[in-house]
Amino acid sequence: MNTQNLPVDPTYRDAMGQLLVLYTQVDRLIMEICAERIATAPDEAAKLALAKQVGDESRHVAIQREWMETFGTDTTAVINPAQEDAIRAHFRALPWLEFLADMYLCVEALGSEAVEKVVPLADPGTRESLHVPLSDELDHIAFGISRLQHELAGLPDPQRAAFLAKIPRRIEELADAFDGMGLDVSKMFEAVGADYAELCTAVLKRRDEVLEQVAA
Repeated sequence: MNTQNLPVDPTYRDAMGQLLVLYTQVDRLIMEICAERIATAPDEAAKLALAKQVGDESRHVAIQREWMETFGTDTTAVINPAQEDAIRAHFRALPWLEFLADMYLCVEALGSEAVEKVVPLADPGTRESLHVPLSDELDHIAFGISRLQHELAGLPDPQRAAFLAKIPRRIEELADAFDGMGLDVSKMFEAVGADYAELCTAVLKRRDEVLEQVAA
């Protein structure tokens, strides 16, 4: 990890530290959720993709924890245990199609878009710590989109159209649930130099792009 020129601004350090903790918690939750889903995945291709993702997320958590130690991050959890349990319960209850939509469109595609917007503003060590995770997430998103396309292609047209029509609302509901956790995410992003309004615009644009891909 790059330990040169660690940032000295305490406001930046505190905010970036919180974002790193949040990102690491989310990656660990994704690892656990995907590991549980392997047993009920519909075929071998899906099981193998989920297994690969579990390994990727495990590596991300290790990379991020190593960097947070160097960075001097306060590693107090940002998402509390009850909130983590609620996230796990949400994904456990989802049928396969809904799991794909929530995991890969909302959490992976839109979450990684938000992180991508922070990378140019981050210190060198933080940028380095995010390189492998963000690169791997491109593969995860590609799997989710292609698998959704595959599953939807096998549905009758009315059922396919109805599912596609519901995806934007699913994304909104997950975003609302995240907002309801009481995390001042806008303050964190602004403290590291991001324009939160511009970031939200970029995430909405990415949402439209992935929805177009799924519907193609």
